[in-house]
Amino acid sequence: MGERNRTRRAVLRLGAVACGIGVTGDLGRQTTSNLDCLPGDGATNDEADAPVDVRGAIYFPSRAYNTFQMWHGYDSAVIERDLCYASRLNLNALRVWLSFEAWRREPTRFWLRLEHFLTTAANHGLRVLLGIFEGIGTNPTNHQLTNDDPLTARPVFSPSRGIMEHSNRWHLPRRFIRRFMERYRDDSRLLAIELINEPGWRPWKMRFSEAMFRTLSSHQGTVPLSVGSTNIPNNEEYREWGSEVFQCHKNFAHTKAQYRRMLRQITAAERRFGRPIWLSEWQRLSPPRRGQGTNPPNYSSLAPLIQRAGVGNFFWSLMVKPAYQVYRRKQGLISGIFHEDGAVWSLDDARAIKAMSGDPTFSAEERPEWPAWAEPVRESLND
Repeated sequence: MGERNRTRRAVLRLGAVACGIGVTGDLGRQTTSNLDCLPGDGATNDEADAPVDVRGAIYFPSRAYNTFQMWHGYDSAVIERDLCYASRLNLNALRVWLSFEAWRREPTRFWLRLEHFLTTAANHGLRVLLGIFEGIGTNPTNHQLTNDDPLTARPVFSPSRGIMEHSNRWHLPRRFIRRFMERYRDDSRLLAIELINEPGWRPWKMRFSEAMFRTLSSHQGTVPLSVGSTNIPNNEEYREWGSEVFQCHKNFAHTKAQYRRMLRQITAAERRFGRPIWLSEWQRLSPPRRGQGTNPPNYSSLAPLIQRAGVGNFFWSLMVKPAYQVYRRKQGLISGIFHEDGAVWSLDDARAIKAMSGDPTFSAEERPEWPAWAEPVRESLND
């Protein structure tokens, strides 16, 4: 365990988190971290003694259904509020994706918004695993990008399948990568740069991703590079591309024994590869199934197992919201810790996640209820 933790913590030492930085964002005002966090919130123990070194959440604002909606409809006040909530769990990381489409529409505002986000995260002791492209979803038509109906809104490919499939259009995403790397390849606020989330399903997506990784690595600085991998074996190929930090996704499990086996596989693979592997998506025991009604958050069913294994991780998701993908919404899946007003769905879940820092204490209003704006999804389960 000691050698494995030293390997992981080497990534965290690539740069100190920049704290206390202000930035003038697109609203024309100075950003600070003086938010309504409760006294004593945030880290209360020595990071060196924390049972888990990378303690993160996947983050979208509650009412953003895809990456475009997060960045095109960026609300500085919402970001500052939500990242304050993350600090209350003693998290030290977030996993977030950019939006190629938002950048193309408003490039200047896009960079200002990203700078505000990274500064706000740093002010709360959060480093960011930042994804450039998204490989999950549907084609980013204008309707799909802007649809905010909780019943039908979807994640979107970023960039579009039309761009990924045709190499004569790759100059556009390459330009996006270059512009991003010019600004952020040495930025200590970043934990790692993830080229794309889950590229390993279709040949056209893999061809695009491999080519884009070559562009990414040709502009690499001090921030390590990664790929959002669904499983451990896929990382063998991504290592050949140049991936330095590995990932795997295991959102659900039928039994705790099954999950323990997977965690042992992670730690064994870390020793074999000599580099960290982050469990960059996880949610709960018992996979949701359609017809079972609501499948609420249940992080406390898996968090103690992850803590004992000492595996760096990102749970889905910080904010309470219906599932990212529509088919999971139809199974009644809702995830998240915090409602928009700071109440939590489950105190047990919040405490189990905070315990990964070595401090399991947490107080808040507990409200295991669907948000009013998401009620149409809950009601549809009974139709």
